[in-house]
Amino acid sequence: MNAKRKNELKKFATRIRIETMKEFKASGFGHIGGALSMVDLLSVLYSGIMKIDPQRPDWDGRDRLVISKGHAGPSLYATLALKGYFPLNWLVTLNKPHTRLPSHCDRTKTPGVDMTTGALGQGISTALGMALGFKLDGKDNRVYVVLGDGECDEGQIWEGALFSAHHQLDNLIVFVDNNGKQLDGYTDDVLKLGDLAAKFAEFGWAAQTVDGGDIEQIESAIETAKETKGKPSCLVLKTIKGAGIKEFEEMQANHHIILSAEMADKALKDLNDLMNALNEEVVV
Repeated sequence: MNAKRKNELKKFATRIRIETMKEFKASGFGHIGGALSMVDLLSVLYSGIMKIDPQRPDWDGRDRLVISKGHAGPSLYATLALKGYFPLNWLVTLNKPHTRLPSHCDRTKTPGVDMTTGALGQGISTALGMALGFKLDGKDNRVYVVLGDGECDEGQIWEGALFSAHHQLDNLIVFVDNNGKQLDGYTDDVLKLGDLAAKFAEFGWAAQTVDGGDIEQIESAIETAKETKGKPSCLVLKTIKGAGIKEFEEMQANHHIILSAEMADKALKDLNDLMNALNEEVVV
């Protein structure tokens, strides 16, 4: 990855975080930690990895993205708005009456959302159904899925892992947002997950462990996964819950946060300072 692309991806990730925080400021609460931890992945996916057309959200040739941890939808909404799927001013309606941006992803309401999610564990099943359907139809569409690490407590995840490997769904790439926390605390305290990459590998997947805050590593790992034939791929992204905003990164209970205007304004100032620094960065 050259310096110019790296700078552009960092700027896009920062813009996503800015717009996500504007959503949460308007609502006053939300699943901030898990929404922010997957932003760097979203920046990479929507900057040339996925086949998309914002002017045709229902284009049959598009790749599909399933945010199985559907409560983290706000950062996806920010990404979609920045890509032109819908106006930016929709973002301040997050989770309000008659909004098209509900708390959890809903494909019937939001342009660019490919699957309704929120019942944890179920996203992988819908995604592998899409991937198998594309295979049976002889189509080259890919399906990308974002799982939470706490979500991997669900048995349905591992049923899906068995099924996907058996059917050699090499058009399926799963990302585990491995930020180490879930609703009730640290994943190691609630239910130890062990080495997730090793587990998926034992189920017959091509598995990698990646720094989920490093856009170069993310993009390289995705390209490797896309070249893998005969088996699905899993990228375990080592992330930080609340990533990109120090106050939220350091907050112990940061799954769902009641957000004051002062907290939001401080986060937005820090993010805008970062954006200004990235804009001033000399890239060749």
